[in-house]
Amino acid sequence: MPSNRRKFLGQSLASVAGIAATAMIPNHIFGHNLHNTSRPEEIILPPNKPSSIKESIKFSVIGLNHGHIYGMVDALLTGGGSLVAVYAREPELLQQFTKRYPKVKMAKSENEIIEDNSIQLVASAAIPVERAPIGIRVMKSGKDFMADKPGIITLEQLDEVKKVQRETQHIYSIMYSERLGNPASIKAGELVSAGAIGKVVQTIGLGPHRMRPESRPDWFFDPNKAGGILCDIGSHQCDQFLFYTNSKQADVNFSQIGNFNNTHNPEYQDFGDMSVRSSHATGYIRIDWFTPEGLGTWGDGRTFILGTEGYIEMRKYIDIAGREGGNHLFLVNQKETKYYDCSNIYMPYGEQLVNDVVHRTETAMTQEHCFLATELALTGQKMAHKINV
Repeated sequence: MPSNRRKFLGQSLASVAGIAATAMIPNHIFGHNLHNTSRPEEIILPPNKPSSIKESIKFSVIGLNHGHIYGMVDALLTGGGSLVAVYAREPELLQQFTKRYPKVKMAKSENEIIEDNSIQLVASAAIPVERAPIGIRVMKSGKDFMADKPGIITLEQLDEVKKVQRETQHIYSIMYSERLGNPASIKAGELVSAGAIGKVVQTIGLGPHRMRPESRPDWFFDPNKAGGILCDIGSHQCDQFLFYTNSKQADVNFSQIGNFNNTHNPEYQDFGDMSVRSSHATGYIRIDWFTPEGLGTWGDGRTFILGTEGYIEMRKYIDIAGREGGNHLFLVNQKETKYYDCSNIYMPYGEQLVNDVVHRTETAMTQEHCFLATELALTGQKMAHKINV
């Protein structure tokens, strides 16, 4: 026992001596003080909306089954679109829509809109399985199409949409709103293009969502109608991977799906993750329906962009560290650490799509990119290992 006591005292004195010696070593030896937690420079970006919109189109809506339709319509209206008519089978959804847009005409059928030659584009947030067939009819009628995501829910649908798009040369655009409808995502794209973090080598996309099953329609829980979790939410993250890494081709490394907390709906999936790669970059995607009620918004969506000279983190919808609101962006590179409040940033997707309809260009999104993002999500969904709970 005395021997053990002497050994303990000796080790303790050595530790004290080591701490004292460490205190005398200059901070720069340890990388400019690794525990420095000073707040980064904070930048509130000013509004950058263009003073005038140059082009205009007439558009209509078929299908109101997801609330994303309001963001889609507002993007088109802000970008120069004029809303003409709407068709939906559900009276309660029509009532909500016409209350928000009281001047819109209520069409009696899909055909009334599809056969109206004055309309240049149709937007749809119908039940996901119906979106591709609607888009095919729209393109064959000589119009362009804008779908909510998932814009296509099977590889067979994708093949048919691609075929008709090639034949008609009409636009089939999918609004991946976690990038196209988020100001922080727009600013991140500008920073990446400017070389702020060097060459992008990886993205990590986290897309948690809140369930609240009582607010969800029956089709939401049926993968044959909604597409499955990787097809649905995962398409956002596939879009971001391709965009921020500037990848024109990509493959799926692995994918997994599971139903951990909704076993009363055995076919439903409340968790999914997947890994993707291109010739020069990799991406990891995790999505779920486990956002707890204690969070002040529907999901703590985050995107991380790793470059050879720095990294970007977006906290898109909430900053649990305490900053108010959403649209938070953090930049760290070889020169500085900055925080950007991106709330005022203009989102140009609607204006760009209107211009593309008028000028037959691809400024909002190339058709190749639109289809590849969907193909990655569909491939991940199809090949996913199912985790048995």
